[in-house]
Amino acid sequence: MRSPDFSTVIDLLRDRAECEPDRQIYTFLSDGEIISGSLTCQQLDRQAKAIAAQLQSMVAPGSRALVIYPYSASLEFIKAFFGCLYAGVIAVTDNPPRNRQNLCQLQKRIESSQANIILTTKDFFNRIQSQLQLIPTLAATLRNIPWITTDEIPQSQAENWIEPPLNSDSIAFLQYTSGSTGIPKGVAIAHGNILHNCAVITDAFSTTSESRGLVWLPLFHDLGLIGGVMQPLSAQFPVFLMSPLEFIQQPFRWLQAISRHQITVSGGPNFTYDLLCEKVTPQQKETLDLRGWKVAFTGAEPIRAKTLERFSKTFGTCGFHPEAFYPCYGMAETTLMVSGGKNKYLPAIAHLDRAELAKNRVVTREKNHKQGETKAVVGCGKVGLGIEIKIVDTGTLTEASAGEIGEIWVAGESVGKGYWNNPQETAKTFQVSLANYPEERFLRTGDLGFLHEEQLFITGRLKEMMILWGRNHYPHQIEETVEKSHPALRANCGAAFAVEIDGEERLVIAYEIERNYRQNLEGNAIISAIRQAVMEQHLAEIYEVILLKSGSIPKTTSGKIQRKFCKEKFLADSFDPVWRWQSQSSPGSDLELLNLPSK
Repeated sequence: MRSPDFSTVIDLLRDRAECEPDRQIYTFLSDGEIISGSLTCQQLDRQAKAIAAQLQSMVAPGSRALVIYPYSASLEFIKAFFGCLYAGVIAVTDNPPRNRQNLCQLQKRIESSQANIILTTKDFFNRIQSQLQLIPTLAATLRNIPWITTDEIPQSQAENWIEPPLNSDSIAFLQYTSGSTGIPKGVAIAHGNILHNCAVITDAFSTTSESRGLVWLPLFHDLGLIGGVMQPLSAQFPVFLMSPLEFIQQPFRWLQAISRHQITVSGGPNFTYDLLCEKVTPQQKETLDLRGWKVAFTGAEPIRAKTLERFSKTFGTCGFHPEAFYPCYGMAETTLMVSGGKNKYLPAIAHLDRAELAKNRVVTREKNHKQGETKAVVGCGKVGLGIEIKIVDTGTLTEASAGEIGEIWVAGESVGKGYWNNPQETAKTFQVSLANYPEERFLRTGDLGFLHEEQLFITGRLKEMMILWGRNHYPHQIEETVEKSHPALRANCGAAFAVEIDGEERLVIAYEIERNYRQNLEGNAIISAIRQAVMEQHLAEIYEVILLKSGSIPKTTSGKIQRKFCKEKFLADSFDPVWRWQSQSSPGSDLELLNLPSK
């Protein structure tokens, strides 16, 4: 699974620029429909050198550069990312800030990474500067860090580029993943990790130079960055890019682009396929030709067997083949992909006995077993992709017995180097070993699962994390957003947790309100404010909101929210709400009721 010809990503791009200078590798679809720009291998190589030369004149190799670009500037983001690599500067990718809270999170990212410089476009720089006037403390912090507006760097600057002394172990970028303590953690991803994971994906997807990709996922994180930018370059096939906001606003654009540009590889989290079934009209379906879609990957959140069946049935008349579905599993700590199925085969589905599953035991039943007594779990592929997986009994730290569910541990060349500047968390997560094999080091994923007939199945998580719309969310982050959404909500007196509704993980908010608001309570206004804030800042929908009187939320003696107990009370319907609201629609089906964040 190695890439023997290259030791760094710089070697890879320079080879592509020399051997295939005019190959168009990245194309951006403005409004999700119109081709508004593209990059050839040679153009990317030259512009990356120009940006790198500018960086080299301002900071030393090994410095960290915060890379923040609006979704509409995907091509500029790609140039800047490769510019960092070409300079030997560690890229720190981040979501483009759209509001005050995002800007405050930006400060945490700068402090955690110890960023020395910031890269963006001229237009976005001006927009951020105007927003910073409202946050004087953050403005003061950012004034001490130089900015580069990369779209103003002349290509002639490329002549000043000096190739840095890098190897496969050199850190390429920091890929951030939220911590349960609220402290952001940057996974240090090396050049060798990227090249290895690209080879893993190429082998798993069976992509060739004849493939054609499409990605709408954000480019600042693993699915978009590795799957949508790095892997197509490695496998030498073109990829079309569109903004995630364009997809969310009009999901049909995704399928329209797949049909129009003869895309063979594209995908997204489970919710996207449900959303398409909800939103695409019969008239729109008549215009689609999905026969060329060979790999419809799905991952990043629990994969539902019902979703695969529903999508295949809904779009079968458009030429979509059920065999195109490609369930897979991965995470930021492993660069991206860990396991994947066998292309051109139907996904593996295990029907598990629910009672035994609750005891962490695997007992399979027939598909037509008694209704309600089984749970369909979709397999995430084989593990023979150059990555080693162990299913571990967390009590004994030994391999779980056959038929038992345990924590998934991973080893291999795709596993990152650890958390940036955080040796304690690195030791706890990246450097663990089995009791009977103390020499070998593994990554603890925090995910629970089992192996069955050479397939990896995911059943749950150890860590207190929710996956909503394919993105990881920690309760305290959503609770902070909710708390600030309306003055009626009491500080540190609410809980965010996920429950399974019809096989889908859905978000529930339970929050106390101030006493003086109870007499003139405007429940609908409070709930609307909560829903709006969570959508804008987390791109997640709420299933139910429960407003409670003071003193209702369970806490520990030290004042910590007992989220597990809150969930139990919700499931037992033992809360005494002052006001209650519940969504009557499936995920994504009422998006038009909310004001989506601007581009």
